[in-house]
Amino acid sequence: QVQLVESGGGLVQPGGSLRLSCAASGMIFSTYATEWHRQAPGKQRELVGIISSGGSTHYTNSVKGRFTISKDNAKNLVYLQMNSLKPEDTAVYYCKVLFRGTDYWGKGTLVTVSS
Repeated sequence: QVQLVESGGGLVQPGGSLRLSCAASGMIFSTYATEWHRQAPGKQRELVGIISSGGSTHYTNSVKGRFTISKDNAKNLVYLQMNSLKPEDTAVYYCKVLFRGTDYWGKGTLVTVSS
């Protein structure tokens, strides 16, 4: 059974930074690609970025240059470093993996960007 748990969300002022973490049990991040998604209030969930099993990353245009996905294989963690945060980044952030043909999602962590 795969379980994903996000952490690190909170309230931050515009221009600030946060680092989110995604911890997994039942699977190893080094073997599978991991995605970060977010869902803002009243909006559809959207893809933020992806880190492949090999460590290459891709981001949606709205976060390029501000967000960075990385992973620590020794700790089996995936991170989402978010810098220069904007109010429009306010959302619940989720990590997701496709493991053996099934999508697994965490329950999300709320990020609120506000002064």
